[in-house]
Amino acid sequence: MPFRRQTLEELAALNATATIRQKHALVGLDGFVDTIVTPVALRTGQGENFTPIDTITAFGQRVLSAAGKSTNIEFYPRMEKLGGNGPIMANALLAAGTRLTYIGALGQDTLHPVFEDMAARSETHTLCAPARTTAVEFDDGKLMLGQMKSFDEITYTKLIETIPPPRLAALLADADLLALVNWTMIPNMTGIFEGIARHILPTLPPRAPDAPARLFFFDLADPEKRSPEDLVTALRLIARFEQHGRVTLGLNLKETQQVYAALGLGVFHGEEEKTLRHAASAIREKLALDTILIHPRKSAACATPAGDWWLPGPYCEKPLITTGAGDHFNAGFAAGRLLGLTPQSCLALGVGTSGHYVRAAHSPTLADLETFLARWR
Repeated sequence: MPFRRQTLEELAALNATATIRQKHALVGLDGFVDTIVTPVALRTGQGENFTPIDTITAFGQRVLSAAGKSTNIEFYPRMEKLGGNGPIMANALLAAGTRLTYIGALGQDTLHPVFEDMAARSETHTLCAPARTTAVEFDDGKLMLGQMKSFDEITYTKLIETIPPPRLAALLADADLLALVNWTMIPNMTGIFEGIARHILPTLPPRAPDAPARLFFFDLADPEKRSPEDLVTALRLIARFEQHGRVTLGLNLKETQQVYAALGLGVFHGEEEKTLRHAASAIREKLALDTILIHPRKSAACATPAGDWWLPGPYCEKPLITTGAGDHFNAGFAAGRLLGLTPQSCLALGVGTSGHYVRAAHSPTLADLETFLARWR
């Protein structure tokens, strides 16, 4: 059966919109204010009267030509928005219909205005001031220029000072999904993994006999600037969460290459179906996790104890926005897991959520996704 038809039939059989409203997601721990910009190559007038620098290669050449001299590059602002792996994923889960609790860097004393809409529709707890990113978007990718000193304040000690252990345990006990994302940019995230796994999860009461297993979702967020030893330590801690539920580790193509090498599996190249399915299975077996998820720009693959799957994605040549596309993919896949869809249909929700977002520049509802999947050619 074609995967789009299968996914639509599974969603209809589950009465998905009503079912997802019964699910509770707990997400954290970062938070950014994102300014989306376009770099200017040649200006011919005010406002948008300019020719953009449309590729990273061209931008790099402009920068390299300034060596030994200096240069000025204008970034034309497109929008200021909520940012960070956690808030973007959380916002997409809210759009899908889940109940949501968010813990993260949302404001020093009061919420930053970009998070107010999310906070009005969920329970939020802030740990510190948000970081800031200038997202420079090109036709062939994006550069994320970040200032994230405030993340030094995000520690396990700060977490349990803000939300005392009994309250944190109650939130986790009620959650069907715990998503902890952006390990790379939060220096003390490994210690937070350790603290939750050691002190909080063992205190939770058992799930009801008829309830599905608790789900955990992790996203590393480009660990290139962290050492292989730090990465392996974090991956081993992530594997400890399997004692308390079912873990999904989400990876983009670059992250897959980094994890594959750090685990001693060799050198990973290419993004063909066979290659992605093999990499997902190899990493899953090495870490003994429930699910490994890999999402390059044009397809997606996953491996579970039942096997491995791959889908093409609805690639968009001229997206309205790309910053946050991976986080929307993660949210779509996680929503599929919350609904109990088959792995292939979870992948379809992932690529569909991302595909809708880059075309429309807003997070889709499940009804939007059903329409998108039905019309996808």
